[in-house]
Amino acid sequence: MPTVKNPILPGFNPDPSILRIGDDYYIATSTFEWFPGVQIHHSKDLANWDLLTRPLTRKAQLDMRGDPDSCGIWAPCLTHDGEKFWLVYTDVKRKDGSFKDAHNYIVWADNIEGPWSDPVYVNSSGFDPSLYHDDDGKKYFINMLWDHRVRPLLFAGIACQEWDPVTKKLVGERKNIYKGTDLKLVEGPHLYKRDGWYYLLTAEGGTGYEHACTFARSRDIWGPYETHPQQHIITAKDHPLNEVQRSGHGDIVETPDGKTYVVHLMGRPTTQKRRCVLGRETGIQEAEWRDDGWLWVKNGPVPSSTVDLPAARDEEKYWEAKHYDFSKGDLHKDFQWLRTPEPKRIFSLTDKPGVLRLYGRESIGSWFEQALVARRQQHFNFTAETVIDFSPEDERQMAGIALYYGRYNFHYLAVTAHSDGQRELLNMSSEASFPDGKLTFPGQPVQIPNEGKVRLRMHVQNSALQFSYALGSDNEFIPVGPSLDASLISDECGGHAEHGSFTGAFVALCAHDLNGSAAPADFDYMTYEPRK
Repeated sequence: MPTVKNPILPGFNPDPSILRIGDDYYIATSTFEWFPGVQIHHSKDLANWDLLTRPLTRKAQLDMRGDPDSCGIWAPCLTHDGEKFWLVYTDVKRKDGSFKDAHNYIVWADNIEGPWSDPVYVNSSGFDPSLYHDDDGKKYFINMLWDHRVRPLLFAGIACQEWDPVTKKLVGERKNIYKGTDLKLVEGPHLYKRDGWYYLLTAEGGTGYEHACTFARSRDIWGPYETHPQQHIITAKDHPLNEVQRSGHGDIVETPDGKTYVVHLMGRPTTQKRRCVLGRETGIQEAEWRDDGWLWVKNGPVPSSTVDLPAARDEEKYWEAKHYDFSKGDLHKDFQWLRTPEPKRIFSLTDKPGVLRLYGRESIGSWFEQALVARRQQHFNFTAETVIDFSPEDERQMAGIALYYGRYNFHYLAVTAHSDGQRELLNMSSEASFPDGKLTFPGQPVQIPNEGKVRLRMHVQNSALQFSYALGSDNEFIPVGPSLDASLISDECGGHAEHGSFTGAFVALCAHDLNGSAAPADFDYMTYEPRK
């Protein structure tokens, strides 16, 4: 079989839940505060994946306005019971401090591309929910339990309770079926059944460099569960020089010919400071069921950077440049925006045909409503470019291009105005500024004519980011400000280090109007060109 290099879903695609129906594979991943909610990729061969759909598309399903950074959609679970697709997810409203406000929901659909139902609320006792369909027709809802008292554990164990698909409610007693190992922080549960055993795959150690996939089994769904002889079937926690790091939170799938694979969360650190600038990605490992009834990962538990898969990956597609032409009238599926289920308030492709018009709303980093439309950074080296037509009245109106992680981490090249109305280019950076959120202004503002379009570009080479601009289509690009540290736009600098920041870097087009007058900014196109 061809050898494929991890990850299989590059860039911000964490917490994978995998499902096979016939010859079709689907992976659902977390989207946190980015709307629409949940990414579902499709593949025929486990090597080549295309973004198929984002099922949580309307206000009745998801409204994340006010959700802090790295809250929103956590750890979806995608399953099929022979009749319908089921999607379980958490909408987290608070994650910092002793308490978690984590609300769990279920939606379903006859077809993977929808339409998906309105959500049914299940519980809020903890996050990372999963729905298990037993062979006797019963369904069980499992999630980690959160104990704010830390008696004895903050992550108190894995809860299991029957869920009635007719009444759409939990029924019977809730039981804590597994409390994990000494690594602690047990979460991310998925249940399976094989040869009379119930198997429980969980995540432990937090989502940073101590992360792991832990495996356990029981003859009864309610336990007790014994832990795998190896305890952690995937982890890089004891191998800091391994190329694939932060490996955990997995799910199991079998191919039609009986091979077994585990998809899992992973990260690829860069620089000596071990920053994962592409966020948490999805990798895959080959595994096998042995005569002892346990699943063992090939060459595990340390995750491999390469794996043998049923097909080779189309590398040309991975490295192809993207030109997003906004004159077509539809926003390309690569793009998402922040939190709001009312996108017409922040952008339009029809109000001024031929361009993407952003209506300036709240400030960059707002948890409620800001006009920011973005695509993932999926390569360590790339160039992104756009053309903007924007006439700001003063310094409180700004629009441009940004490398964005969250409220406390971004680099923003903005077309704005001096207090006397003179248009200028301004570099604004928030460099790992939690909890203050203070801006710096690298370099000097650059005066530009008060009328006319401006070409804006960002060039990222490993950890170096250089903004530049040009006036007119034939002029060469001129640098704006100094080289900036692109590695700061990462989980490890997202405000709480890798255990509290969960998304990834985005290339963003944005507009902000602190006067409250919704000043429009028009973008002709955006390009994203990977570089090896």
